Amino acid sequence: MNELKKLLPWLLVLMLAVVLVACGTEDANEDADDNSGSEETEETNNNEGNDTEADETEADATEDLPNEIVMGFVPSQDSANIANTVEPLAERLTEELGVTVRGEVMTNYTALVEAMGNDQVHIGFIPAFGYVLATDRYDNIEAILKSVRHGSSTYKAQYTVRADSDIESIEDLEGKIWAFPDLASTSGYLYPAAQLMDDYGVERAEEFFSDMIQAGSHDNALITVLEGDADVATTFDDARTAIEEDYPEAMDDLRVLGYTDEIPNDTISINTTLPQSFIDQVISVFMSFNDDDEMITIMDEVYNWTGIDNASDSDYDVVRSVAEKFSDEVTLD
Repeated sequence: MNELKKLLPWLLVLMLAVVLVACGTEDANEDADDNSGSEETEETNNNEGNDTEADETEADATEDLPNEIVMGFVPSQDSANIANTVEPLAERLTEELGVTVRGEVMTNYTALVEAMGNDQVHIGFIPAFGYVLATDRYDNIEAILKSVRHGSSTYKAQYTVRADSDIESIEDLEGKIWAFPDLASTSGYLYPAAQLMDDYGVERAEEFFSDMIQAGSHDNALITVLEGDADVATTFDDARTAIEEDYPEAMDDLRVLGYTDEIPNDTISINTTLPQSFIDQVISVFMSFNDDDEMITIMDEVYNWTGIDNASDSDYDVVRSVAEKFSDEVTLD
């Protein structure tokens, strides 16, 4: 009994210690739960903030877009035909880009460049010289893509005469009638004119010919020769295939006389006032057409493109050196 009395105080101390430890553990667990809740709340708030910021960025980009994206073309064929041909392209771009895209056929390259420079057209199919002239005048136009034809990103201008013509060389064209698409057409006018100036010592191309006919398109230039109203047409190579359906005799009755030096292919240029994220999206969508037979067929029908490649402004420096010859003759005024 005496021994039990001696142990009792020690037992009380031990029980008190156990109670204190238990209380401390419970408090610690409660604190941990409180801290965990705070961290989860903070993390949730941060995630919500990031999502909101991303949504706002996307919304801002959308707000910066016009209600309609206009895609400009210049006819290399009959205007009504090209308008119908580009409609499926506009529909596909509308679907892929999430904004309405409309194709518009312009009267000529000058009209297209003016419309892009004044934010009325946002995506333009512009040939090399037209692009150089455009960037000389406006700072909101930039080449983002270029055409590939039969595996090449360059092409030549072609001189075409009637098969029964007595014209046998480019030199024989002196004093003849020249039909060409447009004064700002790379292959249709500028490169052939530059070649004539270099090779035959004339200051201006019109000095070499008796008359010049601005036909309005590559097709019309060839048809003008086919029908006997001009002696030679200059076009991209080989533009005869573009009129063969309506003029089955074109391949036999028209003869290729010669070619110019290589020319960088046509551009898909964009209005740089559009958001960069949207421009990147446009590039991605067009490049994806390389793996889409249906879309490449459409591009082929529009401008004889068999593929699409990336492009940069510096690709056209070689054209700028030729364009200097026409600084006074060819303008966008």
